[in-house]
Amino acid sequence: MKQDTAIAANHISKNYGSFKAVDDLTFEIFRGEVFAMLGPNGAGKSTTIRMILDILKPDSGSIMVLGGPLDDARKDRIGYMPEERGLYRGVPVIEMMVYLGTLKGMSSSDANRQGMAYLERLDLADYAHKKVSELSKGMQQKVQFAVTVMHDPDLIIIDEPFSGLDPINTMVIKDLLLDFRSRGKAVVMSTHQMFQVEEMADRMLMINQGRQALYGNVDEVRRQYALPAVIIEGEGDWTVLAGVDRIEPGENGRGGTLLYLKPDTTPDAVLGEIAARPDMRIRRFELAVPNLNDIFIQVVEGTKQNV
Repeated sequence: MKQDTAIAANHISKNYGSFKAVDDLTFEIFRGEVFAMLGPNGAGKSTTIRMILDILKPDSGSIMVLGGPLDDARKDRIGYMPEERGLYRGVPVIEMMVYLGTLKGMSSSDANRQGMAYLERLDLADYAHKKVSELSKGMQQKVQFAVTVMHDPDLIIIDEPFSGLDPINTMVIKDLLLDFRSRGKAVVMSTHQMFQVEEMADRMLMINQGRQALYGNVDEVRRQYALPAVIIEGEGDWTVLAGVDRIEPGENGRGGTLLYLKPDTTPDAVLGEIAARPDMRIRRFELAVPNLNDIFIQVVEGTKQNV
């Protein structure tokens, strides 16, 4: 197991009766990265996370977490925020935070200090002595996040971290997660918000029907699905370019115009041809790389068609 590996899953599988929820998954998650775990509902993401946390045992395969099998000491180095929130609604916020912090090995004084520090950063200090039930959904989401990370875990696993948050608070949580990454923590994020994955994640695993569908660097995965085309904005009659096979309007929010290239033509060659022509001007020129949302739909729908 590598020194910088936070999670190493080796050929893990899990069945529920005759249903195979997770089917022979192998992946690694490294310290100092944001790792996205993606997939449609029922794909096996939650089962995989529960096996990482030792809530469920794999039927086969093995999982190493923070350098070895998951024991009580390693569990205290993990922060986990499930999609189903688990706050005590009838308890004052800071009292609940202190209690949950002590369960992770913090002293009461440290838990109180760290809890208040996070409430200050999340603009919730005025609500420290309010009951959780008196907070809005977005406020409760921020408290749940603070509880997850207040003990400064080495591994953070969060399910739909931006649910219920407005753009400002989304940015605050995002900045905190990126700060954890910069300090060498491993951040595992399960989400359906593909644009957040594109903005934040270094690498990704897409699970579909329990099996690995896509795995690797986010930018590299996107480039694998690149069209044989470039997107261009500007002025000129693009149809006269020697390397262009056909043109189409941009789709799926890309904007611009799609120039489909002939098989023996490179984007550099087309760009050079445009630069040599005084009757053409460009404001934008880029490879036609689909976004993760398009790739997600393509992978999932393609699987359905093959069933």
